Amino acid sequence: MATALIGATLFDGTHLRDGEAVLLEAGKIAGVVPAAKLPKGVEKQAISGLLAPGFIDVQVNGGGGVLFNETRTVAGIAAIGAAHRRFGTTGFLPTFITDTQASMGEAIKAADAAIQARTPGVLGIHLEGPFLNPERKGIHRANLMRPIADQDVAMIELPAGGRVLVTLAPEKTEPATIAKLTKSGIIVAAGHTKADLETIRKAQGAGLTGITHLFNAMPPMMGREPGPVGAALEDKDLWCGLIVDLHHVSAVSLRVALAARGTERMILVTDAMPSVGSSEDHFELLGEKIKRVDGALINDAGTLAGSDLDMASAVRNTVRHLGVGVEDALRMASLHPAQFLRLDHELGRVAEGYRADLVLLDSNFKVKATWISGARQDERRRHER
Repeated sequence: MATALIGATLFDGTHLRDGEAVLLEAGKIAGVVPAAKLPKGVEKQAISGLLAPGFIDVQVNGGGGVLFNETRTVAGIAAIGAAHRRFGTTGFLPTFITDTQASMGEAIKAADAAIQARTPGVLGIHLEGPFLNPERKGIHRANLMRPIADQDVAMIELPAGGRVLVTLAPEKTEPATIAKLTKSGIIVAAGHTKADLETIRKAQGAGLTGITHLFNAMPPMMGREPGPVGAALEDKDLWCGLIVDLHHVSAVSLRVALAARGTERMILVTDAMPSVGSSEDHFELLGEKIKRVDGALINDAGTLAGSDLDMASAVRNTVRHLGVGVEDALRMASLHPAQFLRLDHELGRVAEGYRADLVLLDSNFKVKATWISGARQDERRRHER
């Protein structure tokens, strides 16, 4: 029997709507109908607030005290997903940063097993490295960076059918290799790169479609050297990840990027580390101690090491500090990443036939409840226990 969620303002992925009931059945959305015209026999659940498609985060290094690089298991992925679900994330890519080939292989197997085990929220895996430029390493270990090899390409596919996102430096990768990856269904983005405009465009011609954390780990745009930032701001076909924690990129730079591009194909990401959903103020990352200081995560040298950001806060910051409308901010957190991952036929909208992955928010963008495949979890009530 279907369950009807009634009483909330609905954001269906395109527009805000009032007076609607969302019907859930067998893990799917069975329909969206006027609340006054509900069929007889439907179980009603009264809710209040803003009901929207669940958030999708394509860059999650850790959460709940767990770092994917260190805990390359189904249990580790599940713990990360549970931590981020508290903040509205109902779909995510566990993100494995630059490490050894053997460890990367273990991470890929863990993600594959997590999908086969139907671990809530897992959509695939994001490999952020090691195919990066050491000159733009950020917190990554330069000595582990290397060009992509044939055995890497063979290793990367997920047999269980999840999405694979690979972030690489185009100047360190042949266009033919990018074409081989994309032809097998792998999504390729540029990151930790100092590629010039021509190199980015050649990579796009081979199938590259995204830019990982725009502005970060790449040179600034210059008058005669537009680089990756200029390439992204000029070409509205490129998907761009934005870390809106106001530490990685200033609000002014983010507003300029949005003024140049608009919100289309802009994606909110967290680049979250184990501190999200944890009370711990420090953790270990590849042998380095990372501390939480005034909302930022840094090593002893002051280098940013991922973020302490969650998706609900990213949406809130986008509305309050960047002046983006609620509808656009929610799209940047749900529909846009679904489109980027080519999952927008089942995620990112509240519409008949879509997966019942939902988030219920209050007026301050705090998460009240989430649904993954129709299974509800009351976040506030859970925190109070």
